[in-house]
Amino acid sequence: MTIYLNKDSKIIVQGITGGMGSKHTDLMLQSGANIVGGVNARKAGTTVELNGETLPVYGTVEEAMKETGANVSVAFVPPAFTKAACIEAIDAEIPLLVVITEGVPVQDTAEVFAYLNGKKTRMIGPNCPGIISPGESLAGITPHTIAGKGPIGLVSKSGTLTYQMMYELRDYGFTTAIGIGGDPIIGTTHIDALEAFENDPETKAIVMIGEIGGDAEERAAAYIKEHVTKPVVGYVAGFTAPEGKTMGHAGAIVSGSSGTAQAKKEALEAAGVKVGKTPSETAALMREIMQNI
Repeated sequence: MTIYLNKDSKIIVQGITGGMGSKHTDLMLQSGANIVGGVNARKAGTTVELNGETLPVYGTVEEAMKETGANVSVAFVPPAFTKAACIEAIDAEIPLLVVITEGVPVQDTAEVFAYLNGKKTRMIGPNCPGIISPGESLAGITPHTIAGKGPIGLVSKSGTLTYQMMYELRDYGFTTAIGIGGDPIIGTTHIDALEAFENDPETKAIVMIGEIGGDAEERAAAYIKEHVTKPVVGYVAGFTAPEGKTMGHAGAIVSGSSGTAQAKKEALEAAGVKVGKTPSETAALMREIMQNI
């Protein structure tokens, strides 16, 4: 089992003809993902050659879904056009939309988030590495060679820490690793992923990676306490960040004591989550749990 993405997922790429879109479509194909086409209104009716495959380019997401049966879209669209691309995919009722683009204006994301309410689409991102179910499918930019299939679920705000944690625990492997993005407003939260992993019979334990800023990790801790029966280990990036300074991701803004790494660590530990001070220590905590399962 996996969450949100599996070997049967049929993927289209919005922005497939652009530099990043074509590069990462090629890498997704190398991972074994079932890419069935792309979308670019200006190049509708053409094809692109990637990884030895000829992929059709459609004018709209709706047309691509109709012609290919696609149920996942990955958006590699410049920030100025991301809102329109998201709304187009949501209107077409694509079940899963993965938005990789960094630098999307928060107001645009807020409008898309509001538009999602009551719709059939799940959005991951923006500003994220996407989602990988090793050995089955990849929708995004996570290197597929890092780790294979196994019993651990991973949800992370950070792209690079997603990759590091997958590498550190590559001997165990993952059902699904999902990078939810570090922006202040995102489509899929820690809590959404925790719920899905809790309900997935093949996921035996969960790694949750957060970072300073906002209160997403505190809310996730409260959710874990009430609803998650599987062991969870956590890591919060930013223990050494100076107070009051904006760090890295747009969401990493600390005000007073809320949003600090220490406050998040304490909230998670109060919910029974073991929290490492470094990614490697967090991986070691997970390794201990896996040896006892």
